[in-house]
Amino acid sequence: MPTQTLLIPTPDGQADAFAAFPDGGGRHPGVLMYPDGFGIRPVLREMAGELAGHGYYVLVPNIFYRHGPTPVIELPEYIGAEARPAIFAQLMPMIEAHTAERTRRDADAYLRFLSDRPKVGAGPVAVTGYCIGALLAMRTAAAHPGQVAAVAGFHGPAGADGTDVFTKLTAVVHLGHAEGDLTPAALGELNQALDAAGVSYTSEIYPGAVHGFTMSDTDAFDPAALQRHWDRLLPLLGRALTDG
Repeated sequence: MPTQTLLIPTPDGQADAFAAFPDGGGRHPGVLMYPDGFGIRPVLREMAGELAGHGYYVLVPNIFYRHGPTPVIELPEYIGAEARPAIFAQLMPMIEAHTAERTRRDADAYLRFLSDRPKVGAGPVAVTGYCIGALLAMRTAAAHPGQVAAVAGFHGPAGADGTDVFTKLTAVVHLGHAEGDLTPAALGELNQALDAAGVSYTSEIYPGAVHGFTMSDTDAFDPAALQRHWDRLLPLLGRALTDG
């Protein structure tokens, strides 16, 4: 699977990024993949490669590029409970500094960069994200309703910006929640808000999953939930980007 390390010009500097795309020539639908707070690392590269194998050009930006290039902080090969406090002590100031306005500026740059890639088709794109990346994905889709046809978020704070974001969405949405992140009552309230905004969506709790369930290099990893994620994500992208 061909891959590249890239630099994306933004209003605040240059964001390094990782891209994976299918072998051979031709142009492919673009997918912007926001990583979780731990950032670009082997597991994200593997996930981008797997998605690219289904026919997509996948771009994974370093969302914390303002604080340095990948790796922004040093991570162990396996992120377990003992390592988390020290890691989050470094990550939280960067997460808190990543405002909605910064997200919008970066999203403009990322989507413009995707649209200019010779291997990316001229049609709409999709956005997906994990943990904090799920919030960034929703913000991006809301800010670019004419360009983003599908958005998916996994174990992320989907409603953190309030319901106003939902009213701006035209993309088809899938939200996969960890059982440890969202109660059934909270899910019902979230889905009612999506209904009220007229969003076309699926939003569900993945049984038994805990926060971070997609990431195989952490103690939150759940193989069944990761497979459920692919079972939801791939048809969503197929319908939005390739059908017809």
